[in-house]
Amino acid sequence: MEAAAWSGLTSTQPRYSLEAMRFMSTTSSPPLLTPVDRLPGVGSPLARLLERLGLRTAADLLFNFPRRYEDYTELTELVHLEVGTTCSVVANIREVDQRVTVTGKHVQYVLLEQNRHYLRAIWFNLPYMEKRFQVGQLLHLRGTVKENGGRFEMLQPHYKVLEPGETGVEKKLLPVYPLTEGLKQWQLRKITERVIGDYAGLIEEALPEPVRQELALYPIREAIEQVHFPSTAATAEEARRRLVVQELLVLQLALAMRRYQHAQGQTALPLPLTGKIRDRILGRMPFELTEYQQQAFAEIAADMDRAIPMNRLLHGDVGSGKTAVALCAILLAVAHGAQAALMAPTEILARQHDRTIREILRNSRVRIALWTGSTAHRQSLSEKIAAGEVDIVVGTQAIVQSELSFAKLGLVVIDEQHKFGVKQRSNLRQLSSTVPHYLVMTATPIPRTISMTVFGDLDVSALRRPERLRAPVHTYLGTDATREKWWDFVVKKLREGRQAYVIAPRVETDDEVAAASAERLYERLSNGPLAAFKLDLLHGRQSAEEKDAALRAFAAGQTQVLVATSVVEVGIDVPNATIMTIESAERFGLSQLHQLRGRVSRGVHPGFVCCFSTTDNPEDNDRLKAFRETNDGFELAEIDLRIRGPGNLFSTQQTGFPPLRIADLVRDAGLLQQIRELGTRIIAADPELQAEEHARLRQLVLTRYGQSLQLGNVG
Repeated sequence: MEAAAWSGLTSTQPRYSLEAMRFMSTTSSPPLLTPVDRLPGVGSPLARLLERLGLRTAADLLFNFPRRYEDYTELTELVHLEVGTTCSVVANIREVDQRVTVTGKHVQYVLLEQNRHYLRAIWFNLPYMEKRFQVGQLLHLRGTVKENGGRFEMLQPHYKVLEPGETGVEKKLLPVYPLTEGLKQWQLRKITERVIGDYAGLIEEALPEPVRQELALYPIREAIEQVHFPSTAATAEEARRRLVVQELLVLQLALAMRRYQHAQGQTALPLPLTGKIRDRILGRMPFELTEYQQQAFAEIAADMDRAIPMNRLLHGDVGSGKTAVALCAILLAVAHGAQAALMAPTEILARQHDRTIREILRNSRVRIALWTGSTAHRQSLSEKIAAGEVDIVVGTQAIVQSELSFAKLGLVVIDEQHKFGVKQRSNLRQLSSTVPHYLVMTATPIPRTISMTVFGDLDVSALRRPERLRAPVHTYLGTDATREKWWDFVVKKLREGRQAYVIAPRVETDDEVAAASAERLYERLSNGPLAAFKLDLLHGRQSAEEKDAALRAFAAGQTQVLVATSVVEVGIDVPNATIMTIESAERFGLSQLHQLRGRVSRGVHPGFVCCFSTTDNPEDNDRLKAFRETNDGFELAEIDLRIRGPGNLFSTQQTGFPPLRIADLVRDAGLLQQIRELGTRIIAADPELQAEEHARLRQLVLTRYGQSLQLGNVG
């Protein structure tokens, strides 16, 4: 078995200085909290290296899981070597040679021979090794096979000179841990092995015996021992499974408790959808709802009919009509004399929602207000909202950051939920004496495993876009060789009356740098291939008025080309804009690319998107190839999850959740569903985990997720 088969043992989340006790144990046993510099064989210099990895106590070392294993259980014959594989070999030394380069560096060569097949081992800058090897010795090597000049080589392999009678087969898998400069793998293995022997027995068992029996799980001590130093590949997998189950169960119990508390602890205004109200709402829509929209609205209306506050997520593909569904829910609240708030992540999107709703409700008696950071006459407007003289408030997070209050808030809609923090949703409770229903939306389709974790306290409605409503979108991967041809095509389409977006390279969280990038691109195009057309600029450093003016001019057709940063990712609706050029496309996430593409499939004309990459061959980029070949947002979301991992899709800063330490939402997707059902079943029988057998689980749940999910009231 190759070591590569054991890569990805832990999750792809960033490493943090975490309290390992939160992960598995509920005990505060002082020995488990022993500082590493007090462990046998660990002095202050080594302790400082361990601290760089967040390893400060004995418990930290116990729960510092290997990322993979080196497999010493099988040997590969030299005749069967393959380039790129990592393997163990045993063969006789045929030649030993050490040379000094012109720069003074020592290079040690050892040639191994086995039945007239050869392998050369090479070590650099280790002059003392010349006396380690002798012709005729039996040598055990482990490393990655390379080829040079038709000969097999291993660079810097692990080695052991075998004594007469030794076979070299060690019959074990050795853990491979993340390291820091100055710390050797053998050192961390030795320290960890000693800590397991001295401290693993002190960890308290958190899983009740019935759960362990139902899922056939190792006890915690055996799981810890076998995940670090497994007897076989099978025991390594079973040990990992035991630890994954506990980590996912603690999360699912927290989410189930959150759902239970939400249903039991608050009372909302029941807002039933009568036939008369439904007809009035649908009659206001400028188009007939699709079957997917009707189903989503029915699910939302069923929730709003109850005294239990709705807590629902609506996610869907680009162009699937989430805003129309949200407006139906808003009008349902207004029909009962309640107020509704729609909160968007940016002022651009809030203003567009405001314009759309005003257009649809033109000549109606519904009173609408826009509340953003730049809103004028705030005092008088806030007084009207507090007095119930405004029915719908559309705005940004300024709604929760101000002193705004509502007379009778019946519904809160949060657009692009993942761009807000989890706590912002709860802050909305302070806006009204009534408990509102909550509808959170995202234009990014969410993989199923993410919806069961990051959004696991919400009910979920998925909204697809019917094929019959889709204008075809053609996606291309451009290179420097095809750039001129692409701009010729863009010019042709502009002369036919279409409009175009040009997206500047994404710059992480730096609006100023992104703005400069967009401005440079604007200047280059204005004085180059698009000089004959009217261009405008849109980026995050502009004022709200500048952004609004740029969007209005583009929507009215006064501007033919809009050069922008990713601020146009969501919500921008210009049906005549059918062409998009994305520069440095490899810097964007796959779902974000799909959102950008959604800006050019809003009308009846076919769309055209070309992604240019800073690499020589964009075909080497799996994300860009998937983007070109797939138009389904739900499928792309799953691909993006597999490629980038959940930590990059929804950061812990956004979600408020601690990172998973061993579970992997891609690898453990099947297990996650099983554990979700188990957690729901446990909470249904014991809603606050008060039973004695659940005491340790309860403490783990509150310690790890109590703050992020606001479960402190059961502590």
